[in-house]
Amino acid sequence: MQISITSSEQAQIQRFPWIITIGTPLLAVILQSYVPIHLHLFSILDLPLLVTLVFSVARRSPVGGVFTGAIIGLVQDSLTHQPLGVFGISKTVVGYLGSSLSLKLDVENPGSQFLMTLVFYVVHQGIYLFVARGLAEEALQLNWGHLPIAAVINGLLAVPLFAALDKVKQAT
Repeated sequence: MQISITSSEQAQIQRFPWIITIGTPLLAVILQSYVPIHLHLFSILDLPLLVTLVFSVARRSPVGGVFTGAIIGLVQDSLTHQPLGVFGISKTVVGYLGSSLSLKLDVENPGSQFLMTLVFYVVHQGIYLFVARGLAEEALQLNWGHLPIAAVINGLLAVPLFAALDKVKQAT
């Protein structure tokens, strides 16, 4: 697994067709909101987070990452029982950090995509817990035994998601 530094000249900004840009996050949020009700094991996945990372990293724009994370997070908030803004804040931070990291490191290889997702899953959970407990006064507990397993599973799912969306992105 090789992680290399990229210069700003090497960083290539990626765009997606409109149907992918709108459809993929919407599908991820809908699946995340309704499938875990019937399949409890599906709740270990965080599809909106993975989609936020893929789009933020591909666009290589911190401002774009902020908007991507905020929009996906707020749509997710609107379809769940959470107070509006809890997912919005946590995914905004992850979108910004992911797109900023993509300017400095090679995030095109599967190893770095896995590691990046692993780390950002944990960061997202920490921010989510902080915002939900501190700002929204929700009585949430983080299952520390569940966290590493969920991070690895989300990291493993992120690699094929990056590859699938890599096939439809367009360089600018």
